[in-house]
Amino acid sequence: MRAHEGGSARELKAAVSETLDRLVDLLNLEQIELDIFRGRSPDDRRQRVFGGQVAGQALVAAGRTVPADRPVHSLHAYFIRPGDPAVPLVYIVDRVRDGRSFTTRRVSAIQHGKTIFTLSASFHRDEPGLVHAAPMPSVPPPESVMTVAERLEKLTGEPAHEFFANSPIDLRVVGPLTYEAQLDPSLRADRNLVWLRADGDLPDDPLLHVCLMTYASDMTLLDTVLLRHGLSWADGHTRGASLDHAMWFHRPFRADRWLLYAQDSPVAAGARGLARGEVFTAEGELVVSVVQEGLIRTTP
Repeated sequence: MRAHEGGSARELKAAVSETLDRLVDLLNLEQIELDIFRGRSPDDRRQRVFGGQVAGQALVAAGRTVPADRPVHSLHAYFIRPGDPAVPLVYIVDRVRDGRSFTTRRVSAIQHGKTIFTLSASFHRDEPGLVHAAPMPSVPPPESVMTVAERLEKLTGEPAHEFFANSPIDLRVVGPLTYEAQLDPSLRADRNLVWLRADGDLPDDPLLHVCLMTYASDMTLLDTVLLRHGLSWADGHTRGASLDHAMWFHRPFRADRWLLYAQDSPVAAGARGLARGEVFTAEGELVVSVVQEGLIRTTP
């Protein structure tokens, strides 16, 4: 990533690391009662809470009530109301089941006395079984791909939006950006390949790594729907929101190592678009699968 004008690369790296530290701090929920946790939002003046943040915090709340030897293997979530970034989020965990092999938790996120988000998560103790996986797509290495912030600056001639320039997640899109496909219809694509990683070193906490991937998984999925139609969130005519989100965690991984997020969109209809993603380690192991449906409204 390039240094901003007047600053050094070392100073920028330190700033990015601080951004990651703030995200990790956001995921470190305050326990205010048995099975009740409180989270907050970053002070970045957004109109609503980022969906990946709520999903990540809810998974933290669920995971805090489960033994460490039972990692999460799936989650299913619904975004019900926009979150208010100005007030705390209260997460209430329902201990649905504690079985011999599986543990199930249901989490509700509350603001202003109303449920804004629900998550069901299942945890499973490790055991042997059948093994197979889809292969990773052939892509250039992440070191050869420019960051999204760099590409936006090159495209517009202006500093990238703060969301990308100071993101705790290093995003590197292999193909066209939605902004580029908007300007050039020949760049429209049905796949969205993104290298990503947490921009800094993280402790050896498996729950933290899956929660950070949950956070990052919501950053580019709906872009995959727009990419097929030559639309972008910056065109002034397109608005959207995540409706539901599902993830399956197949193998352990580290969020501070390069991961390839291979995404596609099989269908869009009724002002809703469906996007799917597969997450691979740099060594080619499929570690996470993701599906999301989003509301996408366009005006002439």
